[in-house]
Amino acid sequence: MNNYIGEHLFPGQTGHFFAVLSLVASLVATIAYFKANRTAGITEKQSWIRLARLSFLIETVSVLALFVTLYYIISHHLFEYKYAYTHSDKSLQTEYLLSCFWEGQEGSFMLWSFWHCVLGWILIWRSKDWEAGVMTVISFAQFAIASMLIGIYFFGTKVGSNPFSLLRNEGFLDNAPIFQDVVNGGIRADYLQFIKDGTGLNTLLQNYWMVIHPPVLFLGFASTIVPFAYAMAGLMNRRHDWVKPTIAWACFSGAVLGTGIMMGAAWAYESLSFGGYWAWDPVENASLVPWLVLIAGLHTNLVYNHSGYSLRPTYFFYLFSFLLVLYSTFLTRSGILGDTSVHAFTDLGMNTQLLLFVLVFLLPAIGLFIARYKSIPAIAKEENTYSREFWMFIGSLVLFLSGIVIIAKTSVPVFNKIFSTNIAPPEDPEFAYNQIQVFVAIVIGLLTAVAQYFKYKDTPKAFFGKKIWLPTAIALVISIAISTFGVIGYDKKGPGFLVAIHLAIFAAVYAVVANTSYIWLGMKGRLKAAGASVAHIGFGMVLVGILISSSKKTVLSWNTTGVTPLRAQESKSKNDPVGNPAENLTLFKGVATDMGKYMVTYTMDTMNQRDRKRYFEIDFKAKKGDEHFKLYPDVIKNNKGMEGPSANPASKHYWYKDIFVYITSYQENNLADTTSFHNQQLKVGDTLFYSNGLMILNKVVKEEPASIFLDMTVISKDGRRYPARPGIAIEGQEMRAITDTVRSQSMVLKFNRVVDPAAGKLEIGVKESGAITDLLTLKVYEFPMINILWLGVMVMVAGFVMSIVQRQQKSLFRVK
Repeated sequence: MNNYIGEHLFPGQTGHFFAVLSLVASLVATIAYFKANRTAGITEKQSWIRLARLSFLIETVSVLALFVTLYYIISHHLFEYKYAYTHSDKSLQTEYLLSCFWEGQEGSFMLWSFWHCVLGWILIWRSKDWEAGVMTVISFAQFAIASMLIGIYFFGTKVGSNPFSLLRNEGFLDNAPIFQDVVNGGIRADYLQFIKDGTGLNTLLQNYWMVIHPPVLFLGFASTIVPFAYAMAGLMNRRHDWVKPTIAWACFSGAVLGTGIMMGAAWAYESLSFGGYWAWDPVENASLVPWLVLIAGLHTNLVYNHSGYSLRPTYFFYLFSFLLVLYSTFLTRSGILGDTSVHAFTDLGMNTQLLLFVLVFLLPAIGLFIARYKSIPAIAKEENTYSREFWMFIGSLVLFLSGIVIIAKTSVPVFNKIFSTNIAPPEDPEFAYNQIQVFVAIVIGLLTAVAQYFKYKDTPKAFFGKKIWLPTAIALVISIAISTFGVIGYDKKGPGFLVAIHLAIFAAVYAVVANTSYIWLGMKGRLKAAGASVAHIGFGMVLVGILISSSKKTVLSWNTTGVTPLRAQESKSKNDPVGNPAENLTLFKGVATDMGKYMVTYTMDTMNQRDRKRYFEIDFKAKKGDEHFKLYPDVIKNNKGMEGPSANPASKHYWYKDIFVYITSYQENNLADTTSFHNQQLKVGDTLFYSNGLMILNKVVKEEPASIFLDMTVISKDGRRYPARPGIAIEGQEMRAITDTVRSQSMVLKFNRVVDPAAGKLEIGVKESGAITDLLTLKVYEFPMINILWLGVMVMVAGFVMSIVQRQQKSLFRVK
């Protein structure tokens, strides 16, 4: 019987039932598929498969029911449930309700499980005699994920975290006196009347990218299990003919995971205020590394399919692509990256279970690979250096080593914890990665350009030279033009790194030009069969966009006024949007301010009640030409215990550049002005000083009918001049002061009286106050050619899709 007033227990009980059912069904499916895979008799095998499919169907229905139930709890604001209380609130827009799933670990595990269900049914439909072996692995993964959602104690150890647990059962109310029943003890029966709202969704996740980016990214993560499952089934059954059907799956996984990663980059570019799309954050790295290893596996898979070489590396890369997804899951969900990442999950006390999640796949996979290693077919003869397979293997190896370097640097907190070391993070984390990865870009760019011009097994030198010289010459001319006329002079890290950037630009341009040429020179314009070349063109464009936009990224908002509310120490905290305070320009409302090639004005701001964001209208007008546009960056009040506002950038997009702006601080003066006027005497020609400069009385102007104005010039420390005309108006028997405000100097001038008419002595009042005007401080970047990056991603994905269609003809995942 429910003794607590207002609680809705049925949704939680329903959700928990399906969580347990999902666990049991996935375990039964795993056992049944395993038995089917080990059974030789057709009748018995089919019997086990029918049981396995039925169990997988129950598992699928359970996962869908989990989604529906949790969505009901969140959307109906049932704050008696921990998940709804900690991840949503009543003011949250409907479109962001799904984002509440991704913010919590439990919801993201549900999403992962959902995609496994979708992929599982495609495999059941199309994998034919591989179904039992492949689905054994996927069903076991489902069991492992389901264990993360049950939140049940076994022998005193909690397994998983129940997304349907109640606040009162999770200790949230224990230390708050308002919820305590002082008479009977425990939580008072009417505690819900004091819970008016939830804590809300993290402000950084209140963006449309965070509605679509996580589902795509998790589909990419989930899809890496398919090549892994085929490889495991091949090792278990000592069969190696799984390679051909897996190519399409690897292409699919590469396309989706790559898209998901770059969607995250787009989200960072549009929502985060560090001024870019990639910061080598540990969570970003954790998604990139499995993709690099997967692409390495795809290329060795193609090598084996055409030449018989590299089957062992293909096994290795496919196994490790999924194992690295699991390791990334441990890194991002264990809380171990909490001090080094801006968007890692917090520790839910499941570190041991997360580690076991990695080990239950790692140990069998590595064990089977080692045990079957000698039996895996391999050609004893070494590849010819003038063969395509040789250079494709070298490229795959470079991708793998690049991923290992990235994951090793990312895992420093893990090493420190395990070995009790104190390896300090580098002072410049981005450069620590870039100084290595720029050389990876050079090698991969060159190999992407030339590898397709080699034939499998052997290539006549004359043939290769005849085909490659023209794209090489064209790429050289284009890259020299970019380096010279593009004025790429990134010298912050020394001349050596600058040379590496120029070499990488050549390699990237070479990849684009050579693969474009190959479509016509090598494939005679047969675009339908050119999926790999199109993907390589896109990859080269991505490299070009990254190199140019990063090395030519320019700060436009240099502080030339000398006015700033920022302190130098603000720039020292990790991921602080301020950075160098000198890169932040202060704007006073309504005052046009010089910003290099633009005059910039903070014209107005408005509060949007629907999304609770304050939007600022910033007017940009070019000093030369007729370029004129407005941008609307915004800020939203932080939640989750974080102080101050969170800034969301805005961008003006051109085909050749982006103007990127975000607010680093703002001051809204809706408080009473408590400062007073400081009175001073002066004569025409005299100079008075104030905190940021001086002022000169030029002359006294008399105007009809009875007004006197002081013609004054205010000169700030940076030499800027501002006119001012405080005055006095006589109306009948009364005298009224007419003040004048110099907004950009936060100063008000008032003409008080004539002290000595004969001597020409006058008295003025000077008041300096921060409450005079609204002001904001912003940072503005120019990213040249960044749209080549985004276009390159689309071209690369199109190439993957073309490859899938080409290989599978009209059926995407048909196994012959």
